[in-house]
Amino acid sequence: MNAFLWAVVTAGVWGLVPLMEKTGLAGPIPPALGVMVRSLGVVIGLLLFGWPWLAGDALRTLSWRSMLLLAGGGFLASFVGQLAFYQALKTGALSQVTPVAGAYPLVAALLGWVLLREPLSGPRLLGVGFVVLGVALLRR
Repeated sequence: MNAFLWAVVTAGVWGLVPLMEKTGLAGPIPPALGVMVRSLGVVIGLLLFGWPWLAGDALRTLSWRSMLLLAGGGFLASFVGQLAFYQALKTGALSQVTPVAGAYPLVAALLGWVLLREPLSGPRLLGVGFVVLGVALLRR
């Protein structure tokens, strides 16, 4: 499968999951507990699918820098970001919270442009503008 099809699969999965999570957070469940239980699903996935796919020497090829960046990204996205998302999801409308939280590609695109010196072409700039417009419309 090419990158575009993988991205479509990702969008489908990430579109379904907030519905499951909003429903799962119903009642007196604190968002932090929701993140802990969700993380259990990640651990189960890693044990069932991650380790068997990992080649024996692959872990030794990672540099300390790569390990720190990947682990830091995991902490920020899967703990800090997920906790903030669950706080918003617990009290907000799924149809409003999810698209606003899902505007993270805008942040990534801007950081890629500024920090990684990636090109910001006309179509990319237009896409970023549409994301900003969409978030502004959902805020109302």
